[in-house]
Amino acid sequence: MESWTEWPSREAISREGLAVGRRTVGVGARLMGLGFALWFTFRNPVEPMTAARVATIVLVMLVGGLAFWGAVHFAKRMNPAGALICLAVTLGQAIILSVDGAPILGLVTMCVIAIRSVQQLPLIFAAPIVLLGGSVFVVVAPLGYSSWGNLITVFGLGVLGYVTRQDWEARAQTQRTLAQERALRTVEAESAALAERARIAREIHDVLAHSLSAQLVHLEAARLMLDSGAERDQVRERIVAARRMAQDGLLETRASLSALRGEFTPVGEFLAKLTKEESAQLEVVGTPRPLTAEAGVAVRRTAQEALTNVRKHAPGSRCSVRLSYLEDMVELEVVNQRGPGRGESTTGSEPASELSSELAAELAGSGSGLGLLGMRERAELLGGQLEAGPVPGGFRVLLRVPC
Repeated sequence: MESWTEWPSREAISREGLAVGRRTVGVGARLMGLGFALWFTFRNPVEPMTAARVATIVLVMLVGGLAFWGAVHFAKRMNPAGALICLAVTLGQAIILSVDGAPILGLVTMCVIAIRSVQQLPLIFAAPIVLLGGSVFVVVAPLGYSSWGNLITVFGLGVLGYVTRQDWEARAQTQRTLAQERALRTVEAESAALAERARIAREIHDVLAHSLSAQLVHLEAARLMLDSGAERDQVRERIVAARRMAQDGLLETRASLSALRGEFTPVGEFLAKLTKEESAQLEVVGTPRPLTAEAGVAVRRTAQEALTNVRKHAPGSRCSVRLSYLEDMVELEVVNQRGPGRGESTTGSEPASELSSELAAELAGSGSGLGLLGMRERAELLGGQLEAGPVPGGFRVLLRVPC
């Protein structure tokens, strides 16, 4: 029963998206039908056309036209009472035309009522209008025009109205689908832009956190040296190291932006250079292959963060880096073991005992897992995982990301 009581959608009635050519053809067909009806009415009149009869026909047509316009107006606003009243007035004008010497105009008016009521009203209202109007027209039409053919014509145009209504609904559904697709593409574009901004912000944050934490180590050590009256060359060495870290941070920022555009060196070459600088051992397992920009950046950043933590918290320990190319993912493992292995620690000739408790607390705070937390979030965003924790004799960081 829902299909009998529902109104046509507003998109269907509004005719939005209808081609200009189709609208032109529709208007032309209506005008042509009206022209033929007027021509037949006045060319071969059923009764002599006196001035009074012509004036009556014109007046009735005007009233019927206004009433029909009102019916269309109320139908668009889904007002059944107003639409039915106006259609009743229009039907009355069609009956007057039929009994007053203009049966062709009356038949055309009834056909218009039939097709438009089915197009714009719920079928529970439109079907009785078509049945009643067609039957009444057969009864009141003058002799010679009262035929079942006219009744079939009215019913046939009612069926045509239903077909065109379905066509309008199909067109309206197409328009709604297109609008939804446009809205979806807009949302997807906005989401992609936000995700890209977040990714760029995350990359720059990781680079700056890595660079600034390393600079903090050297600058704090330089301050302690000045406070303890250390040699000028030792202090200068710390300042130069901090300056080098700042330069490296700028280079890394540029490299990160290039990596986001897929313009970075292969991960294997990057790790070879990084482990050489950190005096760590590198092992590559499997057949090297190109990685996506996201996976490559995740491996680079995790290796940097892990080696930075080793340098800050376990200077002098042995460190090994293993890069494994598995079937559907890449795995990075960074393990450091306690004991001598890298030679001179990052604190240079300064004994560890000279570091104040204040510096030790600050260094511990700077490496309290926030960097690894960021790496873990990055891995999870890529559908991978990161594990970090102590192992017998040291500490291990393990990254797995799909490639």
